[in-house]
This record gives sequence, C-alpha cells and structure tokens, in this order.
Amino acid sequence: MKQQVFILQGDGPGLLVRRQQSGGLPVLYVHGATFPSALSAAYRFNGRSWMDDWNARGFDAWAFDFAGFGGSDRYGDDAQSETIPGRAPQAAAQIARVMSYIAAITGHSSVAIVAHSWGTIPAALFAAQNPQAVNALCLFGPVLRRDGEAKTSAREKYRLVTIEQQRARFIEDVPSDHPPVLIEPELADWGPAYLASEPGASLRFPAAVKIPNGPAADIAAAWSGNLAYDPGRLQCPVLCVRGEWDSVTSDADAAWLLSRLSHPARRDVKISKGTHLMHLEHSREDLFVAVGDFLKENAGAVSPRS
Repeated sequence: MKQQVFILQGDGPGLLVRRQQSGGLPVLYVHGATFPSALSAAYRFNGRSWMDDWNARGFDAWAFDFAGFGGSDRYGDDAQSETIPGRAPQAAAQIARVMSYIAAITGHSSVAIVAHSWGTIPAALFAAQNPQAVNALCLFGPVLRRDGEAKTSAREKYRLVTIEQQRARFIEDVPSDHPPVLIEPELADWGPAYLASEPGASLRFPAAVKIPNGPAADIAAAWSGNLAYDPGRLQCPVLCVRGEWDSVTSDADAAWLLSRLSHPARRDVKISKGTHLMHLEHSREDLFVAVGDFLKENAGAVSPRS
C-alpha cells in the first residue's frame, strides 16, 4: 500500500504525517522516545510493516513524527530557557493537532490510538483530556507510575543516540542463552535508516541522532511517582500489551494500570519471547494480532459524521 507523506502546518512546529489509506476506521500510531514513525510502524521487514497489517485488517493507517524527530520540525534553541523540549503536554498538543486533522479528513470524530513506550504518556494524557476523540487506546510497552526514585534523570535539553546504543538497548532484556529476537540482529538496514532520520547525524563522530530529552524527563518523573496522566480518567477501552522480557512494563506495572482503569473493556496481554521492541522482533506477528483483535472488538463505537 502506497503511503501519503506530508507536513502538517498550523499552530506549532510542522509535523510529518503519513497515511496508508483504506475505507476503514482510522488508527493513529504514536511513536516512542528515540525513533520516529518511519523506523517503527512504517518500517517494513520483508516488505511488510505494522501499517500494512492495519490496512490488511481493514483500518485506515496513520502515523506521525513528534517535533524533534524524523521529518518533523526541530524545536527552536532558546539558550535562555531551561525548559526541556518535548515533554508530555507539548507532545499531547501535537497529537491533538494530528487527531483534529484526521477527523476533518476522514469524517470520523473518534479515532483509535496505538502508542509505544514513552509515547503512551502523551497519548493517554490526550485521551484523558479528550475522551470523545478516542474510541480505543492500545498501550504497547507503556511507561507507568512507579513509586521511588528513577535510576536516571534528564537535565540536558537534548541527547545523542548512536546505532550501537540503540542495539544495546534493544537486546539487553533478551536472556543471554537465547538466540537473537531482532529481525535484523545487527540493525544492518535499520541503523543507517535511523541515522538518515536526522539532518547532521552522519556528520557527528560517532554518528548519532539528536533527540529532545523531554521523553527521558517524563520517564524519570513517572518512575519517581509522577505520571503525567491519571488512568482513572480514561473513558475508552484500553489494551496493555507487552513482551515477556519487557523491563519497561513489568507485571506489577500492568497490574497497577488495570486496577485504575474504569472502562469494562480493559485487557493485559503478555507476549512470549518478546521485549520492549516487539515491533522490530520475530514476535511482532503476535503483537499485530493482539492489537488488531482488540481494535476490531473495541474501536468504531462512534460513527462517521454524515
């Protein structure tokens, strides 16, 4: 399926939006803390991406890049400001812009959201603030509240991420005696594509992608007891889906989330032999099924405008 890729202008930074159109209900993908939509929901292994899977299931597939990532505008560098760019409220406002555009284009006043990792924080914040706009929320490897002090904090406005740092993170939760679960264990194609996602990345030594540190600050806050949203305010069906080896979303985290959700359609799915990066792993087919089935069952309660 051919993608339409364009820049959404308006009140705020220009946002790269991609769509693989079908006549079905719209689903929006919200990416995580370190890599954009081209390297996640839109990335094809063996000619097939998660967005392709949504189209095959009858959904109108959408994704976008937050400001500071991929093809979207970068934040302005205000040397006098100590604000870390890309925190959850800023990101939720960007989701709001994209959701409004999807509603205007498709005629659907309510859209399903699938979010990954840190992206679940602004996605859930938006859903809590705009219950009429979200008909289903799938939280893939969500960052949730933990009481205590986070092991890391974010004080700098930006950070640099190399391919090797990404690879080390991607494999660190896999048991040492288990074969690789990444579809590209050495990131042979994904790695160069990641460097190509940010202008100037290949000019650094070592080559590295510059990203806003707002996501890291949100994660540190959540793991210190200050999650940016209240799960009790979510009024739509919610899926928590995670890998067996996902250290970001533990059994205790998932139990905490489900205990605070009020909608009767709430589900926790743990997928065997998967980590926090299942959409890049051989277990991605199980992830696709879990999310696809949940969307089929729960999205679409709101009909298109006539």
